[in-house]
Amino acid sequence: MKIVIGMSGGVDSSVTAALLKKEGHELHGITLQLWRGDPKRGIEWYERACCKADVAREAAQKIGIPFTVINIQEEFEKEIIDDFCKEYLSGRTPNPCIRCNEKIKFGLLLKKARELGAERLATGHYARTDFNPAINRYILKKGIDSKKDQSYFLYRLNQEQLGSVIFPIGGLKKERVIEIAKEMGLPGAEGKESQEICFVTDAEEEDYRGFLEERMPEAKKTGEFVDTTGKVIGRHEGIAFYTIGQRRGLGISSSKRLYVVDIDAKSNRVILGDEDELFKDELIAEDINLIAIERLAAPMDVFAKIRYRNPAVPAEIKPYDEGKIKVKFKEPQRAIAKGQSVVFYDNDIVIGGGIIS
Repeated sequence: MKIVIGMSGGVDSSVTAALLKKEGHELHGITLQLWRGDPKRGIEWYERACCKADVAREAAQKIGIPFTVINIQEEFEKEIIDDFCKEYLSGRTPNPCIRCNEKIKFGLLLKKARELGAERLATGHYARTDFNPAINRYILKKGIDSKKDQSYFLYRLNQEQLGSVIFPIGGLKKERVIEIAKEMGLPGAEGKESQEICFVTDAEEEDYRGFLEERMPEAKKTGEFVDTTGKVIGRHEGIAFYTIGQRRGLGISSSKRLYVVDIDAKSNRVILGDEDELFKDELIAEDINLIAIERLAAPMDVFAKIRYRNPAVPAEIKPYDEGKIKVKFKEPQRAIAKGQSVVFYDNDIVIGGGIIS
């Protein structure tokens, strides 16, 4: 089988390529040049978390497969960077990694793979796919390693994409993947894993605020901090610089701890309150993508995650108006943020998910 491997230079994609090569497949490694880096800070594009092309090339040579770097900065800027900035300017908290998987890694890269005549696209994600003939649908499952499971980031993949991708290490623990890399002498085995946003190059401070201000000066539009009764208690620097649940960096003197509990983009206000005001027991999700079912016709008990690091917790989902879904949690959840994704599970099967609105 001819397979294109999305290679990042990390241990996971390197081992993915090595395992498929061992099985006898015809492989072609590809690294996408997504972003231009930050020359002012001495950071090249290939030094970012998802773009270590020099290491990926070394791994491809070690494995013995052809390797190509494809520059897609223009597409990445349009689909990911512009959306990231727009979301923050509207008072929402985006997740660019989820959008990148949908639009770039399993959208544009899959298209490139087909142009090369490949039958499948493989990546080093910790997730699994299957086909359920009873419902005639491809299924996305959690990776075996619960600590590394990346199914949350992949919930937007459609049936065509799921039928074209493979995740060879989804059934392995991270420790075993590292062992395989060492056994094969693959570069990247000792690489530091990074979770920062790949295009925000001031990684030490994770300064997405500086990125927004530099790229979109209009983000610095001051407005009012108000409490939950509407009383003005201070001035903020721009709604794009705040997220639900934030406590630090508010610059407000108060006898009690204050948190961002809501953002009103229309009035350019940031609402502050006590920590207990962060807890909500329901949300509305839009832009729904369902995987394990074709449509949600009636209420359904699931486990739901409102962000990657959160555990999946019991909830009920039911149809809402205009294709949306209402999620009712059994227990209130902290800091539900508009723009983030909520993903629904049935044990290890991904039912689907949507964008919190």
